[in-house]
Amino acid sequence: MTKKVPMTARGEQLLRRELQVLKTVTRPNIIAAIAEAREHGDLKENAEYHAAREQQAFCEDRINYIEGRLSMAQVIDIKGISHTGKVIFGSTITIINLQTDVQISYQIVGEDEADIKVGLISVTSPIGRTMIGKQEGDEVEVQTPGGILQYEIVQVQHLS
Repeated sequence: MTKKVPMTARGEQLLRRELQVLKTVTRPNIIAAIAEAREHGDLKENAEYHAAREQQAFCEDRINYIEGRLSMAQVIDIKGISHTGKVIFGSTITIINLQTDVQISYQIVGEDEADIKVGLISVTSPIGRTMIGKQEGDEVEVQTPGGILQYEIVQVQHLS
């Protein structure tokens, strides 16, 4: 049985766009760079050739990774799920740190979409895992690498 990889519709679109760019822009550019570097002669001492081949390996690895993730994708569109106040995959949660009174909002997304700088946390992160299934008003303890943090869930939203 293939393990499903949860992702939002937006996350799937971003991966598909990246795959398209890699296949139609990046890969052809690298192939052209390799061909040009070959024209310079001895490949053993040709730094341009070796750099282009390294870029090609990275590009092909990334293409394979994205294709694998998309083949296992379980796209979850939160718009179609009724709002119950419970934290589910795709929810945007507003939480308050009970020790510091700092309030922050996160959307719980798939691993490939996570970007803490813009408020997207992975469902597999300590906060994401702990929050799933909880409700507005719940107080939760999150075990993080820095120790236990206590939060209160202030609001749960089903944004896209």
